[in-house]
Amino acid sequence: MKKTTHPTTREQTSRDLETFPPPMSSSRVAVIGAGAAGLVAARELRREGHAPVVFERAAGVGGTWRYDDAASADPLGAGGVHGSLYASLRTNLPRECMGFLDFPFVADEGSVDPRRFPGHQEVLGYLEAFARRFDLLRLVRLQTEVVGVRRSCDEAGAAGWSVSYCSRKLAGAGSDLEGEQSEVFDAVVVCNGHFAEPRLADIAGIGGWPGKQMHSHSYRVPDPFHGQVVVIIGYNPSGMDISRDIAGVAKEVHVAIRSAPAEMQSATAHANLWLHPMIEFAEEDGSVVFRDGSRVKADAIVHCTGYKYRFPFLEEEDGIVSVDDARVGPLYKHVFPPHLAPHISFIGLPFKSILFPVFRLQSNWVAGALSGRIELPSPEEMMLDVTAFYSNMEVRGWPKKFTHNLGVEAWTFEYEDWLSEQCGLKKMEEWRRVIYAAGRARVSVRPESYRDEWDDNQLLAQAHLDLSKYISDVTSSMATYDVASVDLSSLRAHAIKEIR
Repeated sequence: MKKTTHPTTREQTSRDLETFPPPMSSSRVAVIGAGAAGLVAARELRREGHAPVVFERAAGVGGTWRYDDAASADPLGAGGVHGSLYASLRTNLPRECMGFLDFPFVADEGSVDPRRFPGHQEVLGYLEAFARRFDLLRLVRLQTEVVGVRRSCDEAGAAGWSVSYCSRKLAGAGSDLEGEQSEVFDAVVVCNGHFAEPRLADIAGIGGWPGKQMHSHSYRVPDPFHGQVVVIIGYNPSGMDISRDIAGVAKEVHVAIRSAPAEMQSATAHANLWLHPMIEFAEEDGSVVFRDGSRVKADAIVHCTGYKYRFPFLEEEDGIVSVDDARVGPLYKHVFPPHLAPHISFIGLPFKSILFPVFRLQSNWVAGALSGRIELPSPEEMMLDVTAFYSNMEVRGWPKKFTHNLGVEAWTFEYEDWLSEQCGLKKMEEWRRVIYAAGRARVSVRPESYRDEWDDNQLLAQAHLDLSKYISDVTSSMATYDVASVDLSSLRAHAIKEIR
């Protein structure tokens, strides 16, 4: 089904509701990346009266939601391929809680996949519609890769940021990137995502193991694993999905997960898929030995082990941030380097939350701080806050890799509420929180069916009611439920209890 380029019902209706505050202090801002974070950053910056320029190395907007058939030449590395989607990927959040707060992610006449947990094509279509709706495409320089960001001063001594970039588009189709160019901006907003630099499991003896290895970054379809014995490392959403994808064609699939053996079920709903504790070591005869002593002779290992944060364009500029075991810092509230705020910021680092709304809140905060509408603490106060945050993590026994994890224990949404207060925006709706918490609980309880079986129709009624201000079509099923009788607070408490 061909996607429409005309305004959808959602786009047209939300257009009538948009308002722009009068500009205060205006800045020319470089935004690095045109994924979900970069697009909403550009919108919030422009709404605040700034002049954003968005740099995107791909041929279109959408960031990580752009599917690329090509896999990396290095199956364990990024290899120049930015996309990390596999063909069968569907969202692990229901669409109504996933979208930006003022631009609902609903199925409409432009949808290619109307399911509640749609495939990646639908998310890309949503982001493209968002860019059209808010006239962002003219702000984006496609096929333009930022290669350096450095602090600079002009002849009058005014501080700024020199952004160096290379453009494939200007060099012509099929050409290499043209020579480096640079421009000076008042501020930089980093939105380059964190799904491009693979993180690999450290396995004793893997150097002598004869099988093939791949990171999920390079996985697209299961066909290459036909009839093989495959070990999957990791059981977060990608590990769950890919293990089941491959089980459809493989002889056997064995998943190594961090849960203790007593806490897990060794068998699954698939007759050829088993769960194991983590790998102890690999042997030269092809065996993979798990920590409980069990072993299999495997043809392939697929690392579903996540990604590293990386900012290659900042590597020549000392003193901005460092990356230490998935901790990007020092950053005040995951966004601002204290001694450089607000002129450089990072949007999109947190995980385990409802990310698109978080991106929007972070973007509004950055835009307001740059204009002077929002006052930040002093650099010293921000640094003290960062130090206290790190100390609190250490006291709780949380590793550095949990620094940007917003759901370490359960979903309290304290960070999102704090951002809303700073920005003077309404807090995230209660139904959205409840749907999210309940949905996360279902993933672990019903990994096979959580996308297609749910029992929260009463929450959907409340969601559709709230979203109706942005869309003229509200599904008729809403009338089936008495929204006033829904106790959202008790539902949320129950969902969080299930997670714990």
